[in-house]
Amino acid sequence: MKTIVAIAMGGYSSEFQISLNSGNVVYKHIDLEKYTPYRVHILKEEWLAFDDENHSYVINKNDFSFIKQGKTIRFDVVFNTIHGTPGEDGKLQAYLELLNIPQTACDFYSAALTFNKRDTISVLKPYGIKTATNVFINKGDTVNVNQIISKVGLPCFVKANKAGSSFGISKVYNAEEFPKALDVAFKEDDEVLVESFLDGTEVSVGVITYNTTITALPITEIVSENDFFDYEAKYNGQSQEITPARISDTQRDEVQQIAIKIYKTLKLKGLTRAEFIFHNNEPHFLEVNTCPGLSEASIIPQQAAEAGISLKDLFSNVIAAAIH
Repeated sequence: MKTIVAIAMGGYSSEFQISLNSGNVVYKHIDLEKYTPYRVHILKEEWLAFDDENHSYVINKNDFSFIKQGKTIRFDVVFNTIHGTPGEDGKLQAYLELLNIPQTACDFYSAALTFNKRDTISVLKPYGIKTATNVFINKGDTVNVNQIISKVGLPCFVKANKAGSSFGISKVYNAEEFPKALDVAFKEDDEVLVESFLDGTEVSVGVITYNTTITALPITEIVSENDFFDYEAKYNGQSQEITPARISDTQRDEVQQIAIKIYKTLKLKGLTRAEFIFHNNEPHFLEVNTCPGLSEASIIPQQAAEAGISLKDLFSNVIAAAIH
């Protein structure tokens, strides 16, 4: 009997189109000798399952099943490729846990925690993980711009606390730009994170569970043609992603060990990607993605290729780990 897999994609955030790309890559490379995949579009309007002939079926949210030719189809496992809510912030994980359906990403609490940049930083700091200097602002707070700038310095980053794919982020060079940057961030979220600018080499470290072992993938160096690694740089080719990164063996080993430590500390699972900047020659943690992009241009597929792992093999490992 083949395992029936729901490849969950879409979601309710600005990232839904990127998530559809990721899900379709999983669908394209999944091992059809082992698995029967359905693409499951989780959208605000409706949840639909698509078969190989592109026929669509409405998902029954009571038990995450659907009816095909009079027969109820139930999923053995969910391959979670949703970036943003509800697949990366823990909502889908909690729902599936109630239904006793395994899924490939981390559990709901770890997902909710890591989706919140502020809380992730707060949890990791006692473990000696270095980060930028931060100030947190909730919507409605009285904002003293000069006080914030005296703490974080200029330039600084103003970003939505719970948003992905570089939505709601601005680089601010002077006090006059601050109110507009806050408006941009508050459009995405009701919490904002202000961070000091870290000058240095930015790297992305994929950490996965492969053959039951937590493994760091070859590192990618990110060189943005834009002022920083924003949405355009990330998805419209305005950046160079160099794998393996042009860093020393010592730097590579250090940042891989820190990324593995973060994976274990936060109890992550499946495919993840942590971002760092080597500032004053020391890796400073930015954020971790627990449902990273899997489109052909994404970083995890690049890193897997460099490690000699095919996407078919990578995805089979993730599914097997979720089931067991």
